[in-house]
Parts: sequence; structure tokens; C-alpha cells
Amino acid sequence: MLRCTFLIPIISAFWIVEEQERNVFSYEEQTRGWLSYLTKARTVEGQVEAYKQLKRQLTNYCAIPILEFDEQAAQEFQRFKALYPRLGTMDLKIAAIALVNQAILLTRNSADFGQIVGLRTEDWT
Repeated sequence: MLRCTFLIPIISAFWIVEEQERNVFSYEEQTRGWLSYLTKARTVEGQVEAYKQLKRQLTNYCAIPILEFDEQAAQEFQRFKALYPRLGTMDLKIAAIALVNQAILLTRNSADFGQIVGLRTEDWT
């Protein structure tokens, strides 16, 4: 029996390095991807595979800490929106989560995330 507890507003697959935590937005994005894959499955075999992948994703997320978009992150996000109006909403939310948790954001998007003062990032590609 799968047991999972996280009821949080769930969006990009970025690792937040310290303790290999993921941000809450990556759960939504990956879930949407697998649900889309399931919807497009044309055969029963394809649907079975899609459900297996969806379950694997849920199991993975239940096994690792998830960093929330909480009140503190929301305040930081609002501040970022004023300071960095050209950056995307999801990028700013991800940055806010990483910053308030004093985490290192692992991303290939250093062009955007590198603009945010105080945000620690690494690119492992």
C-alpha cells in the first residue's frame, strides 16, 4: 500500500541540491506530463505502461522531501516579481523556494536564475 502525505499547492523539474530535495512545482509538472502521456496512449498496453510510470513518479515523490511554496516563499516571490519583471513566474517561484530554504538550485538556466541576487545555483550539465 502506497502511503504519501503532502497536501500542498502543487510546477519544472529542478533539483534543489541540499539533501536532494525537490520543489513542489516539479511534482505538478511531472504529473501533468504523465497524465498527458496516459491520455495519448492508444492501446491498453500503452495505458498500462503510462499508469506504471505515473505510479513510479508518485512513489519517488513520496520518498523524498518536498520544499513547499509556503507563506515565506510567497512573500519572496512577490518581491522577486517587482525586482525581476522579465523573468517567468515559475522561475521566480522556484527561486523563491530555493532562497528561503537556503538551498542550492541545480539548473541549466543560469542565464535567468543567475540574475537573482543571493540565489545559489549550480549547473551540472
